[in-house]
Amino acid sequence: MPLTARKLPRAEPGEVLVEPPTQKARPLLVGAMAIAQLGLFLALMTPIMVSLAIKVQTIVPADRQVTALGIVTSIGSVAAMLANPIFGRISDRTTSRFGRRRPWLVVGMLGLVASLLIIALGQNVATVTVGFFLASIFANAALAAFVATVADHVPMFQRGRVSGLIGIMQNVAPMLGTYVARMFTDDMLMLFMIPGVVGFALVTVLVIVLPDRPLPKRPAREAGWKMFLMTFWVSPRRHPDFAWAWISRFLLTLASYMFTTFRLLYLQHELSLSAAEATEVMATGVLIYTIAVMFGAQSAGWLSDKLRRRKVFIAVSTLVFGVGMLLLIWSSSVGDFYFAEAVLGLGFGVYMGVDLALVIDVLPNPEDSSKDLGVFNIAMSGPQVIAPAIGAVLVNTGGGNNYPLLLGGAAVLCVIGALAILPVRQVR
Repeated sequence: MPLTARKLPRAEPGEVLVEPPTQKARPLLVGAMAIAQLGLFLALMTPIMVSLAIKVQTIVPADRQVTALGIVTSIGSVAAMLANPIFGRISDRTTSRFGRRRPWLVVGMLGLVASLLIIALGQNVATVTVGFFLASIFANAALAAFVATVADHVPMFQRGRVSGLIGIMQNVAPMLGTYVARMFTDDMLMLFMIPGVVGFALVTVLVIVLPDRPLPKRPAREAGWKMFLMTFWVSPRRHPDFAWAWISRFLLTLASYMFTTFRLLYLQHELSLSAAEATEVMATGVLIYTIAVMFGAQSAGWLSDKLRRRKVFIAVSTLVFGVGMLLLIWSSSVGDFYFAEAVLGLGFGVYMGVDLALVIDVLPNPEDSSKDLGVFNIAMSGPQVIAPAIGAVLVNTGGGNNYPLLLGGAAVLCVIGALAILPVRQVR
C-alpha cells in the first residue's frame, strides 16, 4: 500500500491543513472505533496480561520466571514508548491517497500478527523477547493512528461518551484474552494467533468505515534531527495542563502494570494455586473487573459530558484504584480477590471513561494530534518499561514473594496520581 503516492504542493509554515471536528460522529463510525479498539487491545494485551507469563513458564525454570518475564515485557515496552510518538508524527504527515491513518492501521496490525507468530514458535527467551519487541513496535504504529481518529472525527461535546465506550472495549479485550488463554494454555500457537487474527479482522472494519481524507498539501518542512527529537517532547512550561495530565496517567498506569504484570504469579504464590487454577481464577476476576469497568466508564463518560467536568472523575477514580490495590494485600481467598478486582475495575472504568476526553481537550496543537497523543501515550508505554523491573525488585525484597510491598507501593502512586490532576486549569 503506497504511503506517499501523490505529488502535492508544500504547505507554508503555520498553514492549517486539518480543521478540528464540529459535527457529531456517526454511530457507524463510533461503533467501528469501538470494535477496532477491542481488536487492537485483544491482540496486544492478551500477551501482556497472560500469554507471555504462560509462555515463559514453558521455557524457563521456576526460579527465573519472574526475572525473565520482567526482561521480555520491559524490552517490549521500550519499543512501545519510542514507536508510539514516532509513528504518530509519521501518521500526521502521511500524504497517501488512502488517508493519514488507514495505512498505518493496516501495516501495524499485519506486523503485529507476524510478531505474535514469532513469539508462539520461540523456544528461548531471546526469541520471545525479539518477537515481543517487534509486536510492540507494530502495535503502537496502529495504536497511534487509531487514537488520532478520535481527535480527527469526534467533537469535544461527544468525546466523553466515545472515550467511555473505547475505555470499555480496552478492558473487555483482556477479559476475552484470558478466556482464550484458559482454552489454549497448552497450545502456544492458538494462544497467540487467535487474538492476533481476530484483532486484525476487527481493525479492518474501521479501515473500511473510516472517512480518512488525504491531506490537501504536504506538511511544511521540518528542521531535521531537532524536529525528530521534538517528537518526544511537549513543553510543560508552555502546556502545563498537558504535562499534569501526563503525570497523572503515568502514575496510575505504573501502579496498574506493577500488579498486572505479575497477576498470574500473585495468584499462584499468594493463594497457592496451580498455573491452570490461577488462569481460571484470573479469567473470572478479569470478567468481574471488566463488568465494573463497563459500568464505570459508560456512566462517567456520559455524566462528564453532561456536567462538562473531567478532573473530579480522574482524581476520584485514581484514589478508588489505589483502594483496590490495598484490598489485594488483605486478600486471603479467591472471593477476596474477586472483590478487589471489582473495586479496581470501578476505579479504572471511571478513569477510562474520562481520560481520553480530557487529554484531547488539552492537546497543544490539533495539527499534530497523533504526535501529541503519541507523547501522551508514553505515559502508558513508559510505565510498562519500568513497572516489571520495579515490580520484580519489590516482589523479591526480603526473600521473595513480597507482594504486599508491591501492592502498597502501587497504592501510594495512585494517591500521588490523583493529586497531580488538580492543577489542570483548561478543563474543569
